[in-house]
Parts: sequence; C-alpha cells; structure tokens
Amino acid sequence: MEDAGIIELLFKRSEQAIAELAGKYGAGCRRIAGNILSDARDAEECVNDTYLGVWNAVPPRRPDPLRAFVYRVARNLAVKRYHRNSAQKRGGYDLVLDELEECLAGSGIPEEQLEARELTRLLDDFLDGLSTDERVLFVRRYWYADSVQELAGRFNTTPNNLYVRLHRIREKLKKTLIRKGIEL
Repeated sequence: MEDAGIIELLFKRSEQAIAELAGKYGAGCRRIAGNILSDARDAEECVNDTYLGVWNAVPPRRPDPLRAFVYRVARNLAVKRYHRNSAQKRGGYDLVLDELEECLAGSGIPEEQLEARELTRLLDDFLDGLSTDERVLFVRRYWYADSVQELAGRFNTTPNNLYVRLHRIREKLKKTLIRKGIEL
C-alpha cells in the first residue's frame, strides 16, 4: 500500500493502518531499534511503541515522507530506552556516540550553546557538502547506528578502511563546526 493510503487509514482511525505500517516499515524499525538496543525484547517493544506513536501523531499531521517519520519515531524511542537502560552501563550505542564526541565535546554540548534549530541547520549544511557516499555512510553510522562491519559490507570495503573514512568525515565536521563559531 502507498504511504498516502496508510495516512488515510490513520485519519479514519482504522486498525488496518497498523498492519500496513508493520508490513511496510516493521523490518526497518526493528533494524533501527536493534542497532541501538542490545535486548531483542526491548527493540520489539520500541517497534510496537512506534506504531502507537505514529497512530497518536497522525492525525493531525500528514508526514511526508511517511517512511522518514516512522523511522524517526522508532529511533527516538530506542534512544530513550537505551539511555534509560544504560544509566550505569557503557557499550553498544555509546561506542557510536563516543566516535562523535571528539567533534561535539568540549565546554558544553552544542545543543546547550545553540538553539536546536541552529545545530540542525549546521548539520544539514554539513551533510549537503558531503559526497553521496560520505553522506550515506555518516547517516547510516550515526543516525541508524549500523555497525562498521555491516557498513563495510555495504560499501564493499574493509572495516579498517571504513574507520579511516569515518574519522575523516568527523574531522570535516569538527572543522566545519569550529569555522561556524562553535567552541569545542
């Protein structure tokens, strides 16, 4: 079913909309939640919560594209659960965040220094300046939390090569943020 049809079902409050969401986007939501969370039950619960979140948000919203909206809800729920579960533990998703820390750490987190919209704009501009491969690599690693091994297979390269590429992209981000006046 097309996204517009799913949105119409959501507006009609038809339970069929949940089945359609699960059929079309369930695998992607499970992958995102699974990449962030180490517990399969937690990941599955986040996926179910995603459907509820979309159900509650539509209407009044008409997300376009629906896929990005659904995946963002899944990711946000998984990150919240991750932080709640790992208040004392480290590992998994923390490794992804640690990689970005050198670009975003310092006297304070950029969200504390800037309005969230300004940071979003800076990151969007940064991503627009990357090649398609670099942009996909950055988003797959730092938004979807794909493992380096998965990405190495996807980009047909070695994990070592991928680590180097990711490091270079993070260095570009760091230089961009410094050039834009973000104190690191």
